[in-house]
Amino acid sequence: MKRQKRIALSLLITVVFGAIGYYIALPPLNAYSEAFWISLAVLGVVFTVANALLSAKGTEEKSDSKGGLKKLGLNLKRGEMKYGLIVTAIPIAILLIGTLISATVFNAQKYADIITVEEAVFEEDMPETDTVTNIALMDTDSAIIIGNRTLGSLSNVVSQFRISDYYTQINLNKAPAKVSNLEYDDFFKWLNNRQTGVPGYVWVDPVRSDAEYIPLDEPMKYVESGYFSEDLDRKLRFSYPTKIFEGAFFEIDEEGNPYYIAPCMAPKVGLFGAMDVSEVVIFNPVDGTSELYALEDTPAWVDNVFNGQLASQKYDWYGTLHKGFWNSVIGNKDCRVTTDDFGYIVLGDDVWYFTGVTSVSADESNIGFIISNARTGEYKYYPVIGAEEYSAMSAAQGDQAAAAAGYVASFPSLINVAGEATYIMVLKDSGIVRMYALVNVENYSIVATGSTQTEAKEKYLELLYSNGVVEREEEKPDEPVVETKTATVTVADVRFVTVDGNSVVYLTGEDKVLYRLSVADNESVMLIGVGDKLDVTYADTDTEKIKQIVSFTWKTEG
Repeated sequence: MKRQKRIALSLLITVVFGAIGYYIALPPLNAYSEAFWISLAVLGVVFTVANALLSAKGTEEKSDSKGGLKKLGLNLKRGEMKYGLIVTAIPIAILLIGTLISATVFNAQKYADIITVEEAVFEEDMPETDTVTNIALMDTDSAIIIGNRTLGSLSNVVSQFRISDYYTQINLNKAPAKVSNLEYDDFFKWLNNRQTGVPGYVWVDPVRSDAEYIPLDEPMKYVESGYFSEDLDRKLRFSYPTKIFEGAFFEIDEEGNPYYIAPCMAPKVGLFGAMDVSEVVIFNPVDGTSELYALEDTPAWVDNVFNGQLASQKYDWYGTLHKGFWNSVIGNKDCRVTTDDFGYIVLGDDVWYFTGVTSVSADESNIGFIISNARTGEYKYYPVIGAEEYSAMSAAQGDQAAAAAGYVASFPSLINVAGEATYIMVLKDSGIVRMYALVNVENYSIVATGSTQTEAKEKYLELLYSNGVVEREEEKPDEPVVETKTATVTVADVRFVTVDGNSVVYLTGEDKVLYRLSVADNESVMLIGVGDKLDVTYADTDTEKIKQIVSFTWKTEG
C-alpha cells in the first residue's frame, strides 16, 4: 500500500476511534483538562499502531539486516513507527510538565491563597433557638430509606423507575430539604418510557423525617440514566464541549421546577492545579435548555455550586500550605485540616457546609470549625475548642439507652444551646431515626438523648445546670402530675389531621380505641404504619375513647 494511502487510512481509523471514544468518554476539549491530553495521547497510540500494521510485511525466510522487528509473523518498520511515537509523546510530555508546574511543592502559597477565611463569633452567627429547624439531621442513607418507602406505595411509578441514590441538600423557603430525581430502572425501562419521560422527584424533610413524591406537570427528558442523546452528561458535553464539569446537582427552584446545577471548573494554579468553580450551567431537564452564569451572577435560589469535598479540600490547602510546602511535610507548624466528613446548616437563604478543624498532630480534638457557603464559596471560622465529631458520635452511641439498642449515630451538626456549642445528631437503627442526641463540644462526657428533639434538649439543659456549665435562669414551676397507663396497640388505621396549624396523628387500634399524638412532639410517629405493634404510654382525656400518647416504642416480637 502506498505511503499516502496508508497514512490516510490510518488517520481515518484514528478519527473513527476518536469519535466513538469521545461519544462514550466525553472528555472536554480544553487544554486545562488532563483528560484532554490523555485522549490525545491515546489517539496518537491508535494512529501509530494502525500505520505500523498497515505498513508491515509478512516475515521473509531470509533475514534482512535493514528490516525491522520480525515478531508474530510481521516485519514492523521502525521508520513508520518513529513519527507516530513522537506525536504520541507530545501530549504525554505536556501532561507531565503541566502536572509538575502545578504541584504544591512549587506553588504552596498560591494554593493557600485561593480562599479567604473570616474569623466569626459563634454566638452571633448561630443564635439559640427553642427547636432545631435549620439542621439537616437526616443523612443520605436515611433519606434513601424514607424516599424508597414513599415511592414504594406508587405501584405505577416504582415498577418503571427508581430514586437516584444521590440526595441534594437544598434550602426551600429557609428550611432544609433533600431532593432526588427519579431515574429509569434500566435500559429497557428507558426504552419503554422515553416518550413520556421521568414523571417526578422525591422531596424529603430531613428534620421531621418524612417524604413526599412530587409529580411534574411536564416530565424530565434528560437524566443521568438516559441513553444516547438523552443522557444528561452527553447533553451537557455537546452543549458545552470546552467546559470542565464537576458533576451535576439536582435541585428545584422556589416553585418546585426541576433543574440540574453543573459547576464548571478551571485551574487556579499552573495548568491543572487547584481546580475551582469558575462558572455555573443551570440546565432544564424538561426541555434541554440551559444557561451559563458567571459565579457571582448565580441566582439566589441555587444552593449547590461548590460540593462539600471541594470546600474541605480548599480549606486543607489554606490550613497546611500557608507557611510553605516543606512546613506542611516536616514541621507542621500551625498546620490544620478539616475532619473527615461534613454536615449541613441553613443560614438565611443559603446552605452551608459544616466541618471541624483540627491540628495535623491532634488525635481526638478540634481547635475550631468552619462553615462554607455552598453557593458562593464564602468561609467562616469559629475558634471553638472541643471534641472532634467522631468522638462526639462515639459518646452518643455510648449512652446507656442507645448502646443497649445498638443505635448508630449520624455525622453531627452544630447548634447553640444556652450559649454552649453543642453537637446534635440522630441515632439510627437500620437507617431509621430512633433517637436524638446532644453532646457538649468542650466536654463530650455531657451527653443527652431523647426520643424527640425537645426531650433531648431538656435533658441536656439539666446536665449543663447540674455540671455547673451554665447557670439556671429561673426555676420552672411544678407541673401537675399526669397519671399515665400502658397498652400494647396493633394499629388498624392511621390518619393525619391539621389542628390549629399543627399536624396531629390519630391511630386507631384493633380495639377501636383512638390514640393521638402531635407530630411536633415526636417526628418518628410519621413512620407508623397499619399493622405495626406498639407499646404505648398514654393519658386519658375527657373523651373515653380517645387517649393522648405520652410515648411509644415499636414492640419487639419474642
